[in-house]
Amino acid sequence: FRRAHTLTVLFILTCALGYVTLLEETPQDTAYNTKRGIVASILVFLCFGVTQAKDGPFSRPHPAYWRFWLCVSVVYELFLIFILFQTVQDGRQFMKYIDPHLGVPLPERDYGGNCLIYDPGNETDPFHNIWDKLDGFVPAHFFGWYLKTLMIRDWWMCMIISVMFEFLEYSLEHQLPNFSECWWDHWIMDVILCNGLGIYCGMKTLSWLSLKTYKWQGLWNIPTYKGKMKRIVFQFTPYSWVKFEWKPASSLRRWLAVCGIIFVFLLAELNTFYLKFVLWMPPEHYLVLLRLVFFVNVGGVAMREIYDFMDDPKFHKKLGQQAWLVAAITATEFLIVVKYDPYTLTLSLPFYITQCWILGIILVLTWTAWRFFIRDITLRYKEIRRQKQEHRHEKDKCLSNGERHSALLDEPNGNKPWERKL
Repeated sequence: FRRAHTLTVLFILTCALGYVTLLEETPQDTAYNTKRGIVASILVFLCFGVTQAKDGPFSRPHPAYWRFWLCVSVVYELFLIFILFQTVQDGRQFMKYIDPHLGVPLPERDYGGNCLIYDPGNETDPFHNIWDKLDGFVPAHFFGWYLKTLMIRDWWMCMIISVMFEFLEYSLEHQLPNFSECWWDHWIMDVILCNGLGIYCGMKTLSWLSLKTYKWQGLWNIPTYKGKMKRIVFQFTPYSWVKFEWKPASSLRRWLAVCGIIFVFLLAELNTFYLKFVLWMPPEHYLVLLRLVFFVNVGGVAMREIYDFMDDPKFHKKLGQQAWLVAAITATEFLIVVKYDPYTLTLSLPFYITQCWILGIILVLTWTAWRFFIRDITLRYKEIRRQKQEHRHEKDKCLSNGERHSALLDEPNGNKPWERKL
């Protein structure tokens, strides 16, 4: 049925596109015709994929919605591969086909500078430093971390990623001026207010979703209009609820998987800043926002597929297709950054930053070795020793009971103690 439906939709779409091209006179603009042909090809592929792609773990609001984002992932990955194989100048100028205002080097905004919370030298507005930092990225941080919390569904992992990214900004501010911020901008505005409040609201939403009763009823079986409207709104909530219990310290496999998830999250966050730096895109450009919307939709599916694969590997024998695509997209974006601006990436870290990262890596490796190797060996040795002591105690107890029993049997016969011992 789906195959027949797909062929029907493709036939109608192809006829419509052909009818449009026949009605109008083809312009003599090669760039315009190329752009229009690429867009039409993408639309046909998306139409095919929405009905033919494999269903993911989500079924609300409709499985076709998530199949659409899976196909968008394929298109975006192909676009990244195309950009990767261009020269630096051609790749930057190619962005002009998407937006004529792109392809021009833009200065980065420095969020550092004067870090006084209260500036007594400015009598008109002594708190001007705070108001200067309150731009459109403040609500973006809040909503971003609210949605990331809905994807990860774990308070500790969200806080670790949030704090780790601030350390990355400290470490890489010599490469990107955009990372240079005041200390209170890092820890008060970002970690506590924007990220922390977004994580808190996200956890409250997760708590509400976990307590919600998931009992679905057909729309036309609901008698009241209020009930129908409520059912339509609830169509955009999950079909059923799965609580994520990552348990990173339960096994070495889960610990490595959680570390890999955190690493990919941080790399994807860094790609956001480095891509707009090497491709000359302003931070407020709509392509940056579309990329974030894209990752919100595909990231939720990828996290669910990763958790299912970790939690029940017998049923989910392979990692999901969306998870593999997200990993490939993140890696391709990083390769583009490496190719387009290797000089910026090879700027050496300050010595004290290098020392801090080496110390942190040593601590993580030490804890990993202690938790999953040394501690297990120690616990196994203690358990074996305890079992041997219990076995020896039971054996001594049996021997003592046996001697007492033999003594009671020998005394009526008049045997002496030294004879019983022999």
